[in-house]
Amino acid sequence: MAPGVNDAIRQLILNGRLNATSVMMPAAYIGADEVDALEMLNAGTTRAAIGLHVTLTAPFKPMSNGFAPLRGGAFPPINDMMRLAMTRRLDIELLTIEIATQLQAFLSAFGHMPDFVDGHQHVHLLPQVRNAFLRVVSEIAPNAWVRQCGRVRAGRALHDPKSLVLDVLSLGFKSQAARHGLTTNPAFAGAYAFTPKARFSRIFPRFLRGLPDGGLIMCHPGFVDSALQSLDPVTTLREHEFAFFNSDAFLHVLAESGVTLAQPSGEARGAA
Repeated sequence: MAPGVNDAIRQLILNGRLNATSVMMPAAYIGADEVDALEMLNAGTTRAAIGLHVTLTAPFKPMSNGFAPLRGGAFPPINDMMRLAMTRRLDIELLTIEIATQLQAFLSAFGHMPDFVDGHQHVHLLPQVRNAFLRVVSEIAPNAWVRQCGRVRAGRALHDPKSLVLDVLSLGFKSQAARHGLTTNPAFAGAYAFTPKARFSRIFPRFLRGLPDGGLIMCHPGFVDSALQSLDPVTTLREHEFAFFNSDAFLHVLAESGVTLAQPSGEARGAA
């Protein structure tokens, strides 16, 4: 998304604090130098699975010609995409072409298919979008696993409306992915309210409750720079996440919970 985000993610992978990251091909900051720097982290020893972060929301722009609808030449904001998807007003063929274009761009940049495929702002879970998303992945990258966002029972806080929506959307997504022969991560955690009062070091331990082997925890570490500020409202919280993951406190939380990061294999499976 931005140079500061890229830098933070690479540092955490190098330090053994992350074992997966996904790439936004429509973003301006995934040129050849960034690709090489990320790939070098896996030279000799695979430190991280590398996936495609399918991007279909503003302020990013389509990579394919003729995509619609647009808002000022860019994808619609996520709330607009949700309304369009829920009322079945998206064009599945145009979605299919755009997602396939992003997947082919990943292949051209990295020289291999992604280990997994997910979606920016969870757009891949939406009705209509998931039809196109799962069709493209199953046809072009069938060995990639795809991210579902359903929590385990122990991690379901009923006062968290965002996560409840993700739970519901993931039910249909998982069953549809299975029909396409695609693997999904067995559980998901990491969603929280991006408010100034959020204390990530206090929030993180609850993500581990009941998480099974292969469970996935989403995170958003990064360093704030002008590029990030122009593209995304989540800024300083990214630095809080980076600080926690780069600290001894993170290692202590993992040890207390009996959790370790899974060794990335590049196979179609999730990573804890």
